[in-house]
Amino acid sequence: MSHFNEAAAASYLDGPPRQVPGYAGLLRMTALLLAERLSSDARVLVLGAGGGMELKAMADAQPHWSFAGVDPSAPMLRLAGQTVAPHAARVQLHEGYIDAAPEGPFDAATCILTMHFVPREQRLETLRQLRRRLKPGAPFVMAHISFPQTEPDRSLWIARHVAFGAAAGLTAEQMESARQAIGTRLTILSPDEEEALLAEAGFAGISQFYAAFSFRGWVAYG
Repeated sequence: MSHFNEAAAASYLDGPPRQVPGYAGLLRMTALLLAERLSSDARVLVLGAGGGMELKAMADAQPHWSFAGVDPSAPMLRLAGQTVAPHAARVQLHEGYIDAAPEGPFDAATCILTMHFVPREQRLETLRQLRRRLKPGAPFVMAHISFPQTEPDRSLWIARHVAFGAAAGLTAEQMESARQAIGTRLTILSPDEEEALLAEAGFAGISQFYAAFSFRGWVAYG
């Protein structure tokens, strides 16, 4: 789920605002979608909590929610701890994958910019384990890279994704290296496949609320 070492973690906070269109809005929408169904003292499970930006956005918006954040990368969890330091009393961080998450049951869950790191063969079980930790009807928000996986659309969307997120001054060789990395290191599914997996894992009321270039976001209910 995570490929972040110490060096990558140190520069992570600069990435999402540059690489993800409307990133700040995505985090705000996430908090609003959860708040539709949650009480003021809700407990929220955050899968892929490394970096802490998602945690901080929700904690800033809801001063009485508490959070359990899970991530397999120790450097990223340390960064998350720094990011959410003002809210430390309401945040517990756990190193590992979904099986390291507390049993709950939680009032809601999120998974932002994480599922494209989960191998295809682990995706369904990850979603099932996450849903099992939720109260009946609890909202779940996930967002990550998702676009058509048939050619020529797949190659076109990979090129678009790289072009949007590229730092200024990258050479053609560096752009090609980034394109190859996206095409081989991430597990990217089509939007239809994403929704089918959510349904197979037992989620209902699945709807897409966010679409921004190569990224998609859904809200569903356990």
